[in-house]
Amino acid sequence: MLRKNAILGEVLLWKELRTKKMKGYQFNRQKPLGNYIVDFYCKPLKLVIEIDGGSHHFEEVMVKDVMRQAVLEEMGLHLVRFTEMDVRRNMMQVLISLETHIENLENEI
Repeated sequence: MLRKNAILGEVLLWKELRTKKMKGYQFNRQKPLGNYIVDFYCKPLKLVIEIDGGSHHFEEVMVKDVMRQAVLEEMGLHLVRFTEMDVRRNMMQVLISLETHIENLENEI
């Protein structure tokens, strides 16, 4: 259901992540982790990518996002967030940022 109702930013980023396009890593879409379902997940890197749509600007949603991020980080996961508008308008910058995050994580492994 989440995939069918995905925001445009998620769909556009998925086109860039699927089939190991991002530095040869496989990403899963709408992956259950703990009590949450994350937008994208790369198991070898323990990397979570979240795309925040317009509802993430409301204070109560931002508070939940902070709590959610803390729980995911306690699980040993690394979380990167982008706004949907960044993905839609600045895809190249988002991809460069992701490559940098991945390179940093590769150096930690």
